[in-house]
Amino acid sequence: MHHHGGSLRALTKDPALVEAVLADPRSASVPPRWRTLADVAITLTAEPAAVTDEQVRRLRDQGLTDAGVHDVVAITAYFNFVNRMAEGLALPIE
Repeated sequence: MHHHGGSLRALTKDPALVEAVLADPRSASVPPRWRTLADVAITLTAEPAAVTDEQVRRLRDQGLTDAGVHDVVAITAYFNFVNRMAEGLALPIE
């Protein structure tokens, strides 16, 4: 869902970063904390049962608390839900 790129553009003010993330989020050059967050979000999106204790440990190593880990999972799940509803109902993207 490329419409989320606008939020990343506004947050980072870095169009090249946004394009890199949209092109291939797994190989985009981002800070270590972002890499860890993205890796968990990608795994949770593509294959939820494949999220590992090691990935959760890496989130904690990047400074996330239990509440932070919860937020990563909840936000990822929410975006996946909304995107699937929009796609399934063929809703236009603003």
